[in-house]
Amino acid sequence: MDWISVADYQYPNGWLNPADAQERARWYCQQVEQGEILFFNTIPFDLPKEDQEFLLSQRRGDSRYHKNVSYRPQQDVLRGFATGGAENLNRLRRIMRNYSAQVTLFLSRFLSPYREQWSLDYASFRPLEEEGRALSLHKRNDLLHVDAFPSRPTNGGRILRVFTNINPTQPRIWLTTDGFEALARRYAADAGLQRIAERGSSPARYLLRGATRLLHGTGLSVADRSPYDQFMLRFHDYLKENNDFQNNCARIRLEFPPQATWIVCTDTVPHAVLAGQFALEQTYVIPPRALLSPHKAPIHVLEDLCGQTLSA
Repeated sequence: MDWISVADYQYPNGWLNPADAQERARWYCQQVEQGEILFFNTIPFDLPKEDQEFLLSQRRGDSRYHKNVSYRPQQDVLRGFATGGAENLNRLRRIMRNYSAQVTLFLSRFLSPYREQWSLDYASFRPLEEEGRALSLHKRNDLLHVDAFPSRPTNGGRILRVFTNINPTQPRIWLTTDGFEALARRYAADAGLQRIAERGSSPARYLLRGATRLLHGTGLSVADRSPYDQFMLRFHDYLKENNDFQNNCARIRLEFPPQATWIVCTDTVPHAVLAGQFALEQTYVIPPRALLSPHKAPIHVLEDLCGQTLSA
């Protein structure tokens, strides 16, 4: 696997041939759904140098940070950043707010078929060096995995992520391997796909979903996981736990240089982060109805394998 270099996009004026913009936008959507990585060697949206310099100045020890600094654009809430001063906190919130807004404006043009239907998810800032991080097995970034969100089930929606390396001198280094379909056909049965699918269609599952809806009605936040979401969480952990896979699978090394931006569906592109510091990221969930290549979606692959419906 390699990336598709997007050399013909000129922000903010669109493609060199504007008449082809919609056709090209659809083509790029199809490519990313099929597991390609779309790569820009410069940042294709507005990210002021002074904002980057402020983020790069945040070099203190791990005690100030969680795994990531997360920003929830819908609520304008920043998490994972502990500071003694309101000024720094407010500035970081403003920077993350602007980053999220600028990426979204850019994608609304570049991947325009999605813009009316995507769900805007979290943004994050990753200030710590990835190499040598001391994390528990399931939280380790340096092990190959596909993404699934424990607290934000997608019910078959695609996880689309935009990454930006603002490190001025060092690349962000990824590993990847065979795509989701190949891994699912090889490992999904052992990871428990059939069991999760059958449990998801049982009467007890319908009762549980009804209870979950009642709890939502009382204002309690409870993750309502479809069988698809349950399996994807399990598959995320299974791949990290599988030493034979981690040590013996085909490995492709990718180096994203300073100022690079890349777009990828991380539910279908297995990835690991070996090294790199100072990255920004914005996530979107693309619902099944918005997909241009729905047969490439992980939920379609899994339903084909188990012969059952996995959505809620």
